[in-house]
Amino acid sequence: MAGDILSDAFFESLTSSTRDLEQAETLPPACYTDAAFYAFEKEALFNHEWLCVGRESWVREPGDYFTTQIIGEPIIVARTRDHELKAMSAVCQHRAMLVAEGRGNTRGFVCPYHHWVYGLDGALVNAPAMERTCDFDRKSIRLPALKVETWLGFVFINFDHAAAPLGPRLAKVAEAIAPYDLAAAEGPPIMTGAFAWNWKVMFENNNDGYHANKLHQGPLHDFVPSELATFPPSEPTDAGFLRFNGTTHPDASFNPTQKAVLPIFPKLTSADRNRMTFANVPPTLSLVLTNDLVIYLILRATGPQTMEQDTGVLVAPGAMADPAFLHRLDMIMTSAGKIIAQDMHVDALVQAGLRSRFAVRGRYSWQEGAQGQFNRWLTPRYQETWRRLNAKPRDADPALRPAAVA
Repeated sequence: MAGDILSDAFFESLTSSTRDLEQAETLPPACYTDAAFYAFEKEALFNHEWLCVGRESWVREPGDYFTTQIIGEPIIVARTRDHELKAMSAVCQHRAMLVAEGRGNTRGFVCPYHHWVYGLDGALVNAPAMERTCDFDRKSIRLPALKVETWLGFVFINFDHAAAPLGPRLAKVAEAIAPYDLAAAEGPPIMTGAFAWNWKVMFENNNDGYHANKLHQGPLHDFVPSELATFPPSEPTDAGFLRFNGTTHPDASFNPTQKAVLPIFPKLTSADRNRMTFANVPPTLSLVLTNDLVIYLILRATGPQTMEQDTGVLVAPGAMADPAFLHRLDMIMTSAGKIIAQDMHVDALVQAGLRSRFAVRGRYSWQEGAQGQFNRWLTPRYQETWRRLNAKPRDADPALRPAAVA
């Protein structure tokens, strides 16, 4: 689709996606396919919102670090010798070589190209053979720092140093899932995959209960019926939203027994044990919370029609010490894997459909309440950014110019 799709009329049309669900319509297909819209979206969302990049447990000890990328930006998260958590660009300030890959423990970051050395806090500590370079001040050079915050054990970064704190805007979500004590939860290594669809296609699928008993019909999912979904209210200013989905029996779990096979999170209430909870922190984090396992999905946009995702699981403290843990986990993940495969197939076909000339703005079922919340989170950010980027300078409009001095 042509890049000139972006216009005042286009962004005004998005308002129909924020109406009450019985009147709302889906976002325009261009929001999922158009390169110009994706470039705009990077400014509207990714440059200013809090982005989940991993778990704090990955950088538990001084010198621990991990790397990741989002919207093409290579990122390092590290624990300093003073136990401070730091997030920074991985781009060497000499010739743009990446100074770190993967994860591990280190005393500092050595650019493999020319051996410039950066501390765990990003400060340049050594630059060989630079003594003849005019006006070179080593102390003024560092890896660009990013704002960093932790929430329930998850690490978030923000490119915008003026961004408001994340935690207060997630208070309702944090309260709802507090019994899981996610900061203390533990889990095995993540899996990472690359996918040929827009990040919103994945995010919407993750929080959509409408399809559950249609696409996933059968004994691996029928105990979480779509008609038992409820959607706690949220505001566009909130940083996240929820979906509760009742289950036909307590302590339900995605495995052939339909019952929990791992230790149940010990602080769960009776209400928690009779439902599954889906928590969403756009644009990067989705949580599926069951009584014995939490699946977390960290979405990383890479283009208008591509993305990467880190998938991990969390269990109650001590659960991994059971000699049978991996076997029990395999029971769940084998079943969940079949469900995920169905979702992946659908995501690919939805992206193909969105590229079609026949793709339209559809209507919603009441069981898609989380999609309405997502739209009400997205749309104001799109519209406000469009207005900001297209605001006329005062001197451009004669009516806005100050009166001439007599």
